[in-house]
Amino acid sequence: MATPLSPQSGTPLSPFKTIAVVGLGTMGTGITEVLAKAGREVIGIDISEAQAAKSLSALEASTARCVERGRLTEQERAGALARVRTATDLAAAADADLVIEVAPESYEIKQQIFRELDGIVRPETILATGTNALSVTRLAADSARPERVLGLHFFNPAPAMKLVEVVSSVLTAPQAVAAVTDLAIELGKEPVAIGDRPGFVADGLLFGYLNQAAAMYEARYASREDIDAAMRLGCGLPMGPLALLDLIGIDTARTVLEAMYAESRDRLHAPAPILKQLSEAGLTGRKSGRGFYSYAAPGSATVVPDALTPAEADSKATSRSVRSVGVAGSGTMASGIAEVFAKAGYDVVLAARSEEKARTAKARIGKSLSRSVDKGRLTAEAAAQILDRIAPAGSYDAFAEVDLAVEAIAEDLEIKRQLFATLDKVCKPGAVLATTTSSLPVVACARATSRPQDVIGMHFFNPAPAMKLVEVVRTVLTADDVHATVREVCAKIKKHAVDCGDRAGFIVNALLFPYLNNAIKMVEEHYASLDDIDAAMKLGGGYPMGPFELLDVVGLDVSLAIEKVLHREFRDPGLAPAPLLEHLVAAGCLGRKTGRGFREYARR
Repeated sequence: MATPLSPQSGTPLSPFKTIAVVGLGTMGTGITEVLAKAGREVIGIDISEAQAAKSLSALEASTARCVERGRLTEQERAGALARVRTATDLAAAADADLVIEVAPESYEIKQQIFRELDGIVRPETILATGTNALSVTRLAADSARPERVLGLHFFNPAPAMKLVEVVSSVLTAPQAVAAVTDLAIELGKEPVAIGDRPGFVADGLLFGYLNQAAAMYEARYASREDIDAAMRLGCGLPMGPLALLDLIGIDTARTVLEAMYAESRDRLHAPAPILKQLSEAGLTGRKSGRGFYSYAAPGSATVVPDALTPAEADSKATSRSVRSVGVAGSGTMASGIAEVFAKAGYDVVLAARSEEKARTAKARIGKSLSRSVDKGRLTAEAAAQILDRIAPAGSYDAFAEVDLAVEAIAEDLEIKRQLFATLDKVCKPGAVLATTTSSLPVVACARATSRPQDVIGMHFFNPAPAMKLVEVVRTVLTADDVHATVREVCAKIKKHAVDCGDRAGFIVNALLFPYLNNAIKMVEEHYASLDDIDAAMKLGGGYPMGPFELLDVVGLDVSLAIEKVLHREFRDPGLAPAPLLEHLVAAGCLGRKTGRGFREYARR
């Protein structure tokens, strides 16, 4: 018999011609669509006739959208739908070459399915579990033929997401892994082969981060809107963590975290109590119509106002007038911040430790503006006007008349304290004094002055002209009108301000760097390669960069310093910097800036 061909590519199909999908929820339906469009005969099995009918309706609607968008022809759609049939009995899987189980995340349910399949399918049929939280080894050990059992973890939505994690246990035959990996490639996916531990790669890193965000919200450190905006705008993520938890399902997240914690005993994976409270109350996210947010209806993506939204403080504080701004520093961040203020129409004094450094910083801004002119974002006249608003100075005495002084010098607390003591002496009464620190205590800078009520944090992100986020860090001593002033200034410079308290890492770094640290630990433990981890987070999590790409861009020395600050602040053993990070820094391998970090880079 001739080898069957894929209807879309014309390439030979893998040995898996007929595939059964057990469980026709959102994920099972998505996998069915992927398989049918790629030319496989698919048997969709669900104990509920209503769910099976719902799955077929969803499949018809999804493939119709593919036709509307030009991704399928009507003929291809008709062929894909004709290749799908549904059943309510596992016996329908008797002739399947591969069975993919996507049942609820319960050992009892999955083991029962595998035991029944043992008596139904042929000896050579491969059994794959779609679990993302349970042990594949434990499921395999309970099967009559454990060598043919493995994990095949698709990501939601399965038709769109490229990543597939192929999970083998110590019992899995290499031939089974190879066959399923080939199938994933033929489906247009990018498979990552990994070992068996709860969460695997992508979810292992993702859910620790989501859990921390839930705990941060539960502690009322920041509003849900500010937490989500901070991670979208500060890290370029497609969704904020709390909105993502609602999409995944809060009950599902809790199950994954409990399985991970049982394995690792890492406090970062101990489910935040709010996840239990919400899931047990039936507030499981979008699917129920309410989770961290409320939605127009169950299954809707439209957020509606609800009682969970933190009320804005009814503050009567008026803001202070800000016409001129002083920026202290001569590095990339100081230059970028000065450019932002000048573009917004403020007169800017750019002061450094010497006139030469200040002029060099202004020249850097001039080059940045010239690039904007070349790209058509500014006219030459507008660029010249912006540059004219910036006055370089070799002494902080030039800040005598500024209304807002922004410190953007080295991330060293003692150096910052010395500068704030200087600003206290030279700045006029009523001037707002802001630090751009990303990890140090703002209150320590405030206490270096005689007017701590005037001190606040304004954490810009690099590059400041491009990044929209500013974390506004209010200490216990910051005056209401100072906070109101900075919020107003952020709006005028077209930045999105998020409020947070004065603790290590604020929002973004407190959530980002433990995730990066955990990625390093995965490599240390030889669980996965850094290439596979980067691919998993980009393809499975939608991250713009993988963790190791990002670490090399940020700088390993900077990353280590932030990890140490977080570890000192929270005293959590799970936040201790990974030894591999410390070793690389000690060896001078700091990332792109030195030509070598986790990867090597061509010298410029």
